[in-house]
Amino acid sequence: MAFLTVENLNVHYGVIHALKDVSFYIDAGEIVTLIGANGAGKSTTLRTISGLVKQSSGTIKFQEHDISNFPAHKIAALGLSHVPEGRRVFPELTVEVNLQMGAFLRRDKQKIIQDMNKVYELFPRLKERKKQLAGSLSGGEQQMLAMGRGLMSNPQLLLLDEPSMGLAPLLVKEIFNIIQEINKLGTTILLVEQNAKMALEIANRAYVLETGKISLSGSAKDLIQDTRVKQAYLGI
Repeated sequence: MAFLTVENLNVHYGVIHALKDVSFYIDAGEIVTLIGANGAGKSTTLRTISGLVKQSSGTIKFQEHDISNFPAHKIAALGLSHVPEGRRVFPELTVEVNLQMGAFLRRDKQKIIQDMNKVYELFPRLKERKKQLAGSLSGGEQQMLAMGRGLMSNPQLLLLDEPSMGLAPLLVKEIFNIIQEINKLGTTILLVEQNAKMALEIANRAYVLETGKISLSGSAKDLIQDTRVKQAYLGI
């Protein structure tokens, strides 16, 4: 049984049919990426998995649980963490308090301290700025904070929505290196990313979403060589 299975997922926003019979799976330990144009339904897919959007039909199974009708907080408690597009840090709170907010469902105080130290190892800049207000950080640092906060729930599956958006090329490279590092430490990752080339370079497998439907799927190595993907998403 796959770690996460999405079957025939349909989502409507009023009269708009945003996702049309979307089906895919993720195995434990993988990095799987969803690529596609703006408005293809990538963010909606993540938001539906994490319980922020209600599907019209279809099922979502995470490990042995059918989470299709679970509220978002219950899904998070099972070990699924969503880092949304646009960072959404708490600007009036310090870096440290933002990170603590990521662990609000947990009671294992010692392990929370260990995980905080692990986040500071992954993101040394956050450690340097831990007493600073999150709103005063640069865009790249806020992205690191959003990812660090996502990790503080000690997730087994991390959903990342556009982690490189609006970042300078050098920072993009750094963020992608950290994503690989997080994966090596044992967290399975579902990555939505506009930078298709970078996403395909680090992923095991990929799915292409076009106007709410999956049009292509396969190993990331194969898709990066696919003529249709090259023309549509890699600018080649």
